[in-house]
Order: sequence, then C-alpha cells, then structure tokens
Amino acid sequence: MPRWILRGTSKTIGSNRKDEDDMGIMKMAEEALAGLDTISCEDALARKNDGDLVFVDVRDIREVEKSDTIEGSHHAPRGMIEFWFDPESPYFREIYGDKDKTYVLFCNGNPRSALSAKALKDMGITNVAQLRDGMPAWREAGGPTVEKKRK
Repeated sequence: MPRWILRGTSKTIGSNRKDEDDMGIMKMAEEALAGLDTISCEDALARKNDGDLVFVDVRDIREVEKSDTIEGSHHAPRGMIEFWFDPESPYFREIYGDKDKTYVLFCNGNPRSALSAKALKDMGITNVAQLRDGMPAWREAGGPTVEKKRK
C-alpha cells in the first residue's frame, strides 16, 4: 500500500502500519497455520462418525446463511470463539468444553480458522485442529453439507 508523508511533518497517511515489515492479516494467518495441527478433508471424512471430532464453523453467521456448512457442525463466530471456549467466561458454551473431543475449526479457506485455532491454543486449549482449506475443500471431497437458515 502506498504511503504518503504530509508536507512539513513526519506523519504518514495511506497506511496504518508502522513500517513495511509489519505483519498483515494474511501473514499472521500463515504464521498461525504453521503452528497448528491440521486435518485434511479426507481424514476428517474418514473420522466424522467416530464421535471424537466436533466441527466448528467460525464464519460470520450471514456468510453461513448464504451458503452451507458441514453437516452436524456447530457455529462459533471468530469474534466470540475465545469467550465460548473459556470455562471462566460468562459466555462459555458446554459444547466447547469436552477435553476428549478434537475441535476442528473451519472457514471458507484457511485464514479465519487458523487465527481462531491459534487464539485457542494460546489460551491453553490443545484439543483443537484446523480443517485444511475449509468449506471449498470439504465440498470438493464430497463431505455432507446442510443449509442453515435464520431461526
């Protein structure tokens, strides 16, 4: 992104980053993904009925309502995921507190689920993985989907 220096000052406009080496969101997601356990759609499909995986859609609810989601998945938007997974939070949801399950986070690719999974790992929640390449890969692999409409 171009940066402009206002004449007579050292103030820059056109970018809110301190300098060009600052990390953008895609770089953050890439680094988050590198430190995560990932599961392929093929592996996830093979294990789907074993009962040890809980699929978690981190997309915005409006995005989910306009498309589809993994059959049997739960929704935890990226903006609430830490609150819903933290047993000390007043927003904690029991579904996200089972230490014997692996929570497989997904979005429409990798970035949001990677950032969400990293946040949970940073909180000490270790039974979390990321579904590699998200919903497009799930559909391509023939994974079952359902439409979710507004209640």
